[in-house]
Amino acid sequence: MPGESMMAAEEDGMIPIKAAFNGSILCIRIDPNVTLEDFLQDMRGICNFPEKQNFTVKWLDEDGDPCTISSQEELEEAIRLYELNKDSNINIHVFPTVPVRPGLPCPGEDRNIYRRGARRWRKLYKVNGHTFQPKRFSRRALCAYCADRIWGLGRQGYKCVDCKLLVHKKCHRLVKESCAERQANLSTLDERSGSGSLPHFGSKPGDRSDSHHKRSKSGSPRHRRKNRDSTASSTPSTAPNGNDKIGNSPISLDDFELLRVIGRGSYAKVLLVELKATSRVYAMKVIKKELVTDDEDIDWVQTEKHVFETASNHPFLVGLHSCFQTVSRLFFVIEFVSGGDLMFHMQRQRRLPEEHARFYSSEISLALNFLHEGGVIYRDLKLDNVLLDADGHIKLTDYGMCKEGLRPGDTTSTFCGTPNYIAPEILRGEDYDFSVDWWALGVLMFEMLAGRSPFDIVGNADHPDQNTEDYLFQVILEKPIRIPRSLSVKAASVLKGFLNKNPIERLGCHPQTGFGDITGHPFFKTIDWDRIESRQVTPPYKPHLQSDRDLEHFDPQFTEEPIQLTPDDPGVLSQIDQGEFEGFEYINPLLMSGEECV
Repeated sequence: MPGESMMAAEEDGMIPIKAAFNGSILCIRIDPNVTLEDFLQDMRGICNFPEKQNFTVKWLDEDGDPCTISSQEELEEAIRLYELNKDSNINIHVFPTVPVRPGLPCPGEDRNIYRRGARRWRKLYKVNGHTFQPKRFSRRALCAYCADRIWGLGRQGYKCVDCKLLVHKKCHRLVKESCAERQANLSTLDERSGSGSLPHFGSKPGDRSDSHHKRSKSGSPRHRRKNRDSTASSTPSTAPNGNDKIGNSPISLDDFELLRVIGRGSYAKVLLVELKATSRVYAMKVIKKELVTDDEDIDWVQTEKHVFETASNHPFLVGLHSCFQTVSRLFFVIEFVSGGDLMFHMQRQRRLPEEHARFYSSEISLALNFLHEGGVIYRDLKLDNVLLDADGHIKLTDYGMCKEGLRPGDTTSTFCGTPNYIAPEILRGEDYDFSVDWWALGVLMFEMLAGRSPFDIVGNADHPDQNTEDYLFQVILEKPIRIPRSLSVKAASVLKGFLNKNPIERLGCHPQTGFGDITGHPFFKTIDWDRIESRQVTPPYKPHLQSDRDLEHFDPQFTEEPIQLTPDDPGVLSQIDQGEFEGFEYINPLLMSGEECV
């Protein structure tokens, strides 16, 4: 299915090119009838090579192999395959050197760079001499083309890294004035620094577009920028107190009793807390702002919040109670699911009877289908993220890896996920859609039914070369999956369906009948899907709990930690642009019903 960039290309006939060079992805568009000379001149221009510098351009073919473009025939072959395969773009790599001899790699060329996810690239868009980078701006930023505001917690705007022009993502290709012309005119313009109140180059009265633009997300290296955009809110001159509440939420940290640590990740600590006004217990996810203040990294926080809000309407997804913030931290107050996760449960059970696996996978399927119908790819299904509530029903949690806003036919391309669960199409560098979640469900069902991963060859101490992530990915891509003979024919069939390496043929991935193919599979023949969704089917296992705050099913390495929040460094706090977190506050009326608003 074509992605957004493919559809955009079809509008004007131009071909999107993603050129990897010097740690950045440079995005341009070329005419399908371009000559080799003009193409190489474009590459020279976007990479800022001097006229006499030799360089090498390689494109990635349909198998992901690099092929040098050094003749008109090779360029036309790359374009032909792009059109034949209906790819979203042509991926190329540019090297500022040439091979010592034909057939040899360029000096400094490492084949690992061709594996998507081996490194993370900054994405830049080259248009009319401008080098646009996705940015977020405060409410004061205006688009220089259409004069509408550019603001919000998503990266809705682009900023030229050279002339500082600010435009919407939807407007960046419409700017008529070149970067060089704008820089020449800057000395005569009386513009406010960073306000975006610039002449609307190439626009006319009435030219404004009323269409809404979508947020763009991608990974990037995590490094704090000390020099903030001039559009950002000014930081206080005095050192702030990290526990000072900001924003307009009626809820604050003072409204909660912190009871115990129940989890910890790379970015967050999760606490068991009690809302003092009602004595109800919740989980509180605490994120230090200093870890998420970069342009790209904050996106996953906002995505998680949006999906939490949506998930509150579903019985098998952890919902959101409220969000608030202090100067130093963001707080998600979410449902506390007291039965532990499936990983903890599987460590005790080793493997599950087919009837148990059928029950859990049916509830998980309903949760995934709900997300998919809302345009959300989950992308992080694993045993650790499947929680059991007090009655034994499942709830998915941790939405930071989600991709939202997908319409039918849309795809995305970000390399992400937990290595053991990553689908082959992600590893192949292909654009993908909801198919990756059904692959992950197949891996999880295999683990429940077989008591091991389908890729457990990795980790063999006698073969250290097989203990690497690269080898794991090779196994996922190339090795056939062996289904244990002890499983029933129906169980083997559903595993083969979900674990089909071709997403077009994978169970659940047909564009019209996808979820119906799952509910109608013989493995689920005994499932009454309406009763499952209404939680009327008794779970096969009910966690033994002494009270609503029993932590028996949580890892003692967390629950025995001290619960206090670490002290804040005033110097670090002064570097945080609080304007980045405007609008984070939220109270969910569904979960607040019956409570007194504090």
